[in-house]
Amino acid sequence: MAESFSAATSRNALVIIAVVVMGAALHWMSEIITPLLLAVFLAVMVDGFSRVIRRHLRAVPQWFPTVAAIVISTVLFGACAFVVAINAESFVATLGRDAPKLDAMIAGISARLGPHAPKSVAEILNTLDPMKYLGAVGGGLQDFASNAFLVLVYLGFLIAARHTFERKAVRLFHTRESRHEARRLFLRIRDSLERYLWIQTVLGLVIAAASWLVMVVIGLDNAFFWAFLVFILNYIPIVGAVAAIILPALFALLQFDGWAQAAILLAALLAISFVVGNVMLPRMQGDSLNMDPLVVLLSLAFWGAIWGLTGMFLSTPLTVLVMVILAEFDGSRWIAVLLSANGDPQSLGRGGHVAPDQPAPAPAEA
Repeated sequence: MAESFSAATSRNALVIIAVVVMGAALHWMSEIITPLLLAVFLAVMVDGFSRVIRRHLRAVPQWFPTVAAIVISTVLFGACAFVVAINAESFVATLGRDAPKLDAMIAGISARLGPHAPKSVAEILNTLDPMKYLGAVGGGLQDFASNAFLVLVYLGFLIAARHTFERKAVRLFHTRESRHEARRLFLRIRDSLERYLWIQTVLGLVIAAASWLVMVVIGLDNAFFWAFLVFILNYIPIVGAVAAIILPALFALLQFDGWAQAAILLAALLAISFVVGNVMLPRMQGDSLNMDPLVVLLSLAFWGAIWGLTGMFLSTPLTVLVMVILAEFDGSRWIAVLLSANGDPQSLGRGGHVAPDQPAPAPAEA
């Protein structure tokens, strides 16, 4: 009995040490891994589009669904960049127009903080050394450009190599049973991630459309741009939802005289988020994720600490992936149980749908 307890304790200690070491390694290799993860994220989206097209257009050539999916994804991301570009100038102009009111608000706050507090935006900027941050900004822009290029390169290679996965699976898994087990695990992960992306996209569109309508009724400037930001922020759990509620209300406070419009907008955005999060989300999500809400928050902090904004953006899909893999091994299943919402990590993805004509990388016969 004592030996069994000691063995279990040693095994659990090794799992915890492995998690810590793996987290440190992932943080150390973030410059290499984050572009690859974003490329995998895009590849999942492209593959989903491709299978939907193949399912509805069976008479098209073999190559057409993949090419069409790449074109659709490129158009969508190009449209996002276009929306940001055409609204950026108007947004900056609005900030310049509201600068005097912002100065008055800062002066009122500084009067309560003490005589040495800055009393305007200009004073805040004067206390900063722009040259101190110029190198960091330039490096950030350079890193963004290089990472975007790496993401596209990784995506191209992933799409080109997807047809070789089946042959590799035959070499990796020598028996029919092991290949079917690997196929089952792959389909669970893929189906869960695709359902997560689909749910977040649909709910993000609903929240953005409802928020845009409220902003237009109130008269908030750049309502479409704010609705677009609300849609994008919806992909970041918890923090994104909070920012999508608070930021428009703060700018309404700058734009309008008094607190009424900002308070109405804040209340409306809170109501929209509450209805979507407590009525629509449970109905759509079901058991597709099976993650405890506290785990969602902790995963946001964990992956954000390792990979920054990219980690926050991918925190939920990554945690789902980890939970599914940990549930397959006896020594780590207890971690998957703790991560799950109902204590049964094997139930993840049962509510999903997998099209019968979808090729999988692992089920091929030798």
